[in-house]
Amino acid sequence: MKEEAIKAPGSTIKQYSIMLQNRVGALTALLGLLDMHGIFCLGFSMQDCHEATIARLIVSDPERTSEIFLEKGICYTESGVLVAVLRHGPADLKKCLDALYAAEMNVNFLYPLLPCVGWGSLVALHVEDLNFGRTVLNSSGIKVLFQQDLSR
Repeated sequence: MKEEAIKAPGSTIKQYSIMLQNRVGALTALLGLLDMHGIFCLGFSMQDCHEATIARLIVSDPERTSEIFLEKGICYTESGVLVAVLRHGPADLKKCLDALYAAEMNVNFLYPLLPCVGWGSLVALHVEDLNFGRTVLNSSGIKVLFQQDLSR
């Protein structure tokens, strides 16, 4: 009897980090490029420095985004993030952070996503171990999304 491989329920959500020049219109140009290809920015965070800004983006079509960035010579890095559904808003954010704290898991950074119809409030969390973080949050009653959920 052949054992079937256990399939993951979905793909990890990718976050793109891009260094932008600290100039008027830099973010608009980046989002315009994605928009031209039918890709939506679902969430972003900006970390401003004097001469440059690090933009972190979660998009609706990560594979196509990677292709576009490569075609256009845009330097970027990818990393996985957890996107948690906060059905009860701020109360669930505390519940989410309490669960990760109890599991002794550090949250490197987090930021909200733009509203998505049907999900309520969403927050992206960068943690060291995505699988363990997903397990901790699911065990505490916090739903964690996959890329397929966001790309519908």
